[in-house]
Amino acid sequence: MTASFDQLITREGSLSLKHDGLLDTFGVTDVQAMWVADMDFAAPDAVLEALKVRAEHPIYGYSMAPESLYQALVEWICVKHGWEIKREWIVLTPGVVPSLSLVVSALTNQDDGVIVQPPVYFPFLSVANNTGRQLFQNPLVLTLDSFGNSTYEIDFAHFEACAKQAKILLLCSPHNPVGRVWSEYELQKLLAIAKQHGLMILSDEIHADLVYPDAKHHVLGMLDIEQDTVITAVAPSKTFNIPGLGLSALIIPHEAHRKAIQSHLASTGVSVTNPFSLVAFEAAYRHGHDWLNALLAYLHETREMVMAYAKDHLPRIKVVPAQGTYLLWLDCRQLGLSDEALQKLFLEQAKLALSPGVMFGKGGSGFMRMNIGTTQENVLIALDKLKQALN
Repeated sequence: MTASFDQLITREGSLSLKHDGLLDTFGVTDVQAMWVADMDFAAPDAVLEALKVRAEHPIYGYSMAPESLYQALVEWICVKHGWEIKREWIVLTPGVVPSLSLVVSALTNQDDGVIVQPPVYFPFLSVANNTGRQLFQNPLVLTLDSFGNSTYEIDFAHFEACAKQAKILLLCSPHNPVGRVWSEYELQKLLAIAKQHGLMILSDEIHADLVYPDAKHHVLGMLDIEQDTVITAVAPSKTFNIPGLGLSALIIPHEAHRKAIQSHLASTGVSVTNPFSLVAFEAAYRHGHDWLNALLAYLHETREMVMAYAKDHLPRIKVVPAQGTYLLWLDCRQLGLSDEALQKLFLEQAKLALSPGVMFGKGGSGFMRMNIGTTQENVLIALDKLKQALN
């Protein structure tokens, strides 16, 4: 492993959505890109080497996933999260976002209810409309923890009211954008309510490997003893910074659910046979442990740096302490600006492109999401820009 997270890699001109897509998304190009949820770090050496070896073979025909790929995922989840899954539970899919619609379409009917918990990653909000289902929103509650820091909790009473009317919950765990890593108690309570009302749960755990030392990720599927309620979505994309390769997996212990999802996936004609995706997926899970440990140490330093800087120099912006992900949720409500004016402040005065909180639904107004998956120098430059803009 030769990871150097302080090395600045220029991404302009590489067809990077985060960098080369600034003009289309924000209408400007002279801003620092801290929005799209990928990192400015090179993928692990093992992944790069696997891709080079595959690229040297001159034929890029239809490919198949080897058994060693499945075994790499089984071993990763066992070692990293203590969950012993079976090979036959795994269904490969072309990404976690497509998996949301795939599962909802396969396991629910028209006009069935889909629960989401905003503010949440915006594709969650569009799944119900795109599939002709009813959207039930169970907004998270912003409160203070025992140390006086902002945190989010689940409104369980309201969740149960929604569960009585819905068929499936789309759970974001760890949560994007607020950075919560749900406790075992919270997950057990969520699961108990779901079982009481026959509610299925699709648990998006794409950020499960990106958890800081002050928290612990609990795999919801591991808590589902009967193995009849939870479907888990995982991918190496966020963990190892390879989201453009577009390969993920659903872990589906329940046979009837699994067959329904496989059948629906087959009917779409969508392929998961990209030869580069396959080799990168396996190499990341098989050889990525040391690289991930180094990344987590670096991101933890960055998170602490941002928290300290904001406390000293940005008193009107409160950073919600993320327990996981490389995304920080900035509470800018004390600035007293409309969402349009807030976006203008960041774009025009600070020259920063962040994701506006209103994208994430209820509870997002007055917030901004900052991607700290870049060099610490870059992050400090951004913070200084914001400080000057506010001054």
